[in-house]
Formats: sequence, structure tokens, C-alpha cells
Amino acid sequence: MQRNIEYIPDEVMDALERYDWPGNIRELQNIVERAVILSETDTFFVDESWLKRESAESRQPREGLSTLADREVEMIEAALADCHGRISGPSGAAAKLGIPRQTLESKIRRLGISKYGLKLQSS
Repeated sequence: MQRNIEYIPDEVMDALERYDWPGNIRELQNIVERAVILSETDTFFVDESWLKRESAESRQPREGLSTLADREVEMIEAALADCHGRISGPSGAAAKLGIPRQTLESKIRRLGISKYGLKLQSS
């Protein structure tokens, strides 16, 4: 993901070690990927709520709560706005987000975001 994680706090390691990992390696992989995607610094952070078992009812999207997809849209729109719609190059949104240009372009199309940071309306 082209992120440079330099530090993992002891309390994060302790939480990861205490968790019983009912989903085994796939669950661990998903948690690590989520943490890396959402990282804004070089410190690895895992929200402890990610390590809690939830009932099927509580897993349903709840009004007022931001989903991972919503957060992704916000981050892409903010990067595009900061870069004035520029996607590639050292001063582009892809570099700012630490992802390949092609990946960002794919996400922009899939999420319906204009390159100027405005979400496109679906018709």
C-alpha cells in the first residue's frame, strides 16, 4: 500500500495478541489492511472496536455512523481538493494518499467522485 509504518505502540500489540481471532489469518489481514489504509501518520493504530465481536443486528449500517467507504470518499475528496484536481505526479492526490495513480483513478470512477473533489450524483 506504499505506506511507511515506523512504529507500533505496545498497547496495540497487546490488543492484537489478546484477541482470539475467530476469523483466523483473513481477519488479521483485514484489520492490518484497514489500519494501514486509514493511517495518517507513520504509527500503526488499531481501533479496539475493530476487535469486538458484533451480533448480526449490530453489523447493519447505523444512521449517523461513518462507514469505511464514507471515510475513503472523504479522504479522496480532501486529497483532490488539496491538489486542485491533480491526480498524478509528485504533487498529485495519488502521491498524497500514498497509492498508485491507477488505483486512485479506479476508486474515483467506482465511488463516483469528480476529480475536483465533488461527489457525482447518480442518475
